[in-house]
Amino acid sequence: MKEMAIILFSAILVDNFVLSRFLGICPFLGVSKSRKTAMGMSLAVLFVMLAATAFTWPVFHLVLRPLGLGYLQTLVFILVIAALVQCIEAILKKSVPTLYRALGIYLPLITTNCAVLGLTILNIDADYGFLQSIVNSLGAGLGFMLALFIFSGVRDKVDHADVPETFKGLPITLVSAALVSIAFFGFKGLIEKLFA
Repeated sequence: MKEMAIILFSAILVDNFVLSRFLGICPFLGVSKSRKTAMGMSLAVLFVMLAATAFTWPVFHLVLRPLGLGYLQTLVFILVIAALVQCIEAILKKSVPTLYRALGIYLPLITTNCAVLGLTILNIDADYGFLQSIVNSLGAGLGFMLALFIFSGVRDKVDHADVPETFKGLPITLVSAALVSIAFFGFKGLIEKLFA
């Protein structure tokens, strides 16, 4: 149980995919303008991360590795992720059309979101078991959500701040993202101390 807690909290805080590993920056910058779209995108990414791990881990360990086809890992994982995103897109379009429209182009971009693909590959590279991979995926998704939620609040404040003309728009957004990222590095030693 302690190992699972370490994996979970490390993925959320220390090894945050957006703020520490710098994966998934496109949706991080793209949908963080409002909290509603940030949370919608976060939930979609969280679901895709969990589902992608649930599908790719067995495919790798039960099909690709035994057949000596491990080199096809990236290609197969991309196909699985693309299929999952198409399913989510269809469900959102039918059941939550306002969120579907708010996410716009960023929803299909989950297919090419390097955080999702990176997670599935890192789970295999870390030699996690199935349950460990699912916990890591949950932590990665929650960390993605936390990063988007925090940054949407920061962007809201920055949008109403008196910013020099040369910093308006993308420059102040990138500076703000860098400062939030630096703040997350403060969690580096926390996990070891909590679970020591």
